[in-house]
Amino acid sequence: MNPLLGRRHFLHGSLGAGLALTLPGRALAATAPATAASTTPYERRVLASAHAQATRVGDAVWRKDIVGMADFALPSWKPRLHFANLENGTVRSFLLAHGRGSDPEHSGWLQSFSNAPGSLATSRGAFLTCEWYKGKYGTSIRLVGLDDDNSAALERLIVVHPAWYADAAMLDKYGKLGRSEGCFAMGDADFKQALWHLSGGRLLYADRIGEG
Repeated sequence: MNPLLGRRHFLHGSLGAGLALTLPGRALAATAPATAASTTPYERRVLASAHAQATRVGDAVWRKDIVGMADFALPSWKPRLHFANLENGTVRSFLLAHGRGSDPEHSGWLQSFSNAPGSLATSRGAFLTCEWYKGKYGTSIRLVGLDDDNSAALERLIVVHPAWYADAAMLDKYGKLGRSEGCFAMGDADFKQALWHLSGGRLLYADRIGEG
């Protein structure tokens, strides 16, 4: 499927029909998230934010069991992509690279967000995760921006994909991850977890979650 297809066709055409066939018969209700007894205060904040964003976007996403929360208040050497499981109240965290345009000096810290084509920057906001496809970086997860701050995600080809520069081995050598062109880049092993547990109609939310 051409990633530049229009939003209406993309959401309501054959992709939507194909995903509908894979959806579970019972969707998670938008109730308060479960909280495991072993979660930390930070993880509870992530879970609460995930629940709030899932409630905000409503039926724009089809699966609300797991929400991906990218916390760019953290540097690239810390696990900052969190899989917030709203059914059992657990959080799993993974390394995640940000865009070159968001960190021109390659400090390891995201400096700014952008939705502009050609910016090579990370966008903030809610994304719908769609089907996987074979692209420039191999198997990748297509994203649709749901907010004004990331409305150009399809046009910019912003996806979740594996990348060598997002692997944990980079920390041993450089103390930080490399940078993407605005995509959500993960190490290969971690990306396989995203492929199984984050794709197919779920919510990925990006912001400085740890601030404020």
